[in-house]
Amino acid sequence: MTEEKTVVTTDFIRNIIAEDLKSNKHGGKVVTRFPPEPNGYLHIGHAKSICLNFGVAEENEGGICHLRFDDTNPEKEDEEYIEAIKRDIQWLGFDWQQKEYHASHYFEQLYQYAIVLIKKGKAYVCDLSAEEMREYRGTLKAPGKNSPYRDRSVEENLDLFQRMRAAEFEDGSHLLRAKIDMTSPNMNMRDPALYRIKRMTHHQTGDKWCIYPMYDYTHCLSDSIEGITHSLCTLEFEDHRPLYDWVLDQLEVECHPQQIEFSRLNLEYTVTSKRKLGELVTSGSVSGWDDPRMPTVSGLRRRGYTAKAVRNLCKRVGISKNDSTTDMALLEDCIREDLDSIAPRVMGVLKPLKVVIENYPAGQVEELQAKFHPKDESMGSRVLPFSRELYIDESDFEEVPPPKYRRLTPGKEVRLRYGYVIKCEKVIKDPETDEILELRCTYDANTLGKKPEGRKVKGVIHWVSAEHSIEAEVRLYDRLFSKASPDSGKDGSDFKEHLNPDSFLKLTGCRLEPGLLGAKPGIQYQFEREGYFCQDHVDSKADKMVFNRIVTLRDSWAKMVNQK
Repeated sequence: MTEEKTVVTTDFIRNIIAEDLKSNKHGGKVVTRFPPEPNGYLHIGHAKSICLNFGVAEENEGGICHLRFDDTNPEKEDEEYIEAIKRDIQWLGFDWQQKEYHASHYFEQLYQYAIVLIKKGKAYVCDLSAEEMREYRGTLKAPGKNSPYRDRSVEENLDLFQRMRAAEFEDGSHLLRAKIDMTSPNMNMRDPALYRIKRMTHHQTGDKWCIYPMYDYTHCLSDSIEGITHSLCTLEFEDHRPLYDWVLDQLEVECHPQQIEFSRLNLEYTVTSKRKLGELVTSGSVSGWDDPRMPTVSGLRRRGYTAKAVRNLCKRVGISKNDSTTDMALLEDCIREDLDSIAPRVMGVLKPLKVVIENYPAGQVEELQAKFHPKDESMGSRVLPFSRELYIDESDFEEVPPPKYRRLTPGKEVRLRYGYVIKCEKVIKDPETDEILELRCTYDANTLGKKPEGRKVKGVIHWVSAEHSIEAEVRLYDRLFSKASPDSGKDGSDFKEHLNPDSFLKLTGCRLEPGLLGAKPGIQYQFEREGYFCQDHVDSKADKMVFNRIVTLRDSWAKMVNQK
């Protein structure tokens, strides 16, 4: 990792590895791998696997973690995804030492392994159609039936498989299948497919191949070829482990990695399925894989999340065998905890309401001083121009205030953050629409840094100078879905039906401190009393600054849900 020192935690996987090292089970080595399929962008669930696989390797002397692209399906894979995956891993703080692996690099070796299985009578070419395959496979309650092609001779199978490679057959007309047990209670062991015909150009091998190995067959052999010691994967692969071991046992390979499963990271109010995330992209429900509402690593980065916050979430969720769903509030707590200590404080008025201080000299500008961080002197201070005309937020004024309202109201006083106490004297409205146009106020010149004599002023509001502030667009993001488990499917609904219509709100004409002019994307700020924000690195330009809200200052979602 490139940042803070890794804090090692104990879990059942690390305990297994410690015992293996003690017994010299794998020759005293620890070699893990992170093996994404390049068919989409990584999501926060992958971040947990990245932190585990790279973390375990880092924690053990001489440990190595391979970055391997399991690229066996050219129909859905793309170089765009490969580059995005590498960016995400680097951003999270991990390094694969610039040596990346591809399952496609082993295609010839995998083909030769398949020849060995055929010669041992452990694989055969099957001509059943996809529909017939489903019929012969059986169900969870009923055993499958042997394919009528299961007893072909070794010679016939070798001939057919070689002709499959030579592109003599149509796509889908033949499969190479493992010969295991069609009555097995584990559906994955009912003569699974090993190779299929697919005439497609591969992003790594071009048109060299027209047959491609299946994922389950490829994965275990790629692990073996690379000398992986511990193949760490999520629980959905637990039922695939017997097939993983069967392939390696039949081929009697020198290296037989140990597959260990752990629970995946599921997050409330979102989905962590690449297929479903891709569906959101293609349907136009989001702007892309890096939409700041998406649980993708690139989406979180664009929104303004820090790598440290994501790593801390993975650490706090932990490694276990128990499937569970993590509350979105935990992720938000991780980013608040990180940003509270590192984010400079600035003032931004999201819904500006003009204030004219009538007794302040026209043309006069004061430079008020404010700290960037109340607890970190090293961040220094900033200058806040103060003038006759200001902007405050619409929410900080009520003409008819509710009980216990502590902000600005007609005839009442309030303190401007770091500045003077002002009093609202008059409300100027549009005579036709009754819309409030501006507030006429007075200020007490003796209250800069002092309490007003003989009276208590409890409210404090933020502001910016009208003349000196800069205009910006601010995007307020919230949970992508309004339902905690949008893809549960228990009510028969499509997960997209639960998209939160309030997950994105664009505010234009916002006013920010002048010190933010020229701010670099990627730096997180706390807009005082508003939340944490980051400049959007895609849409923000020098002449049109765009800021994304990363998270509110406190969990307002729970309160909103409870009020419904």
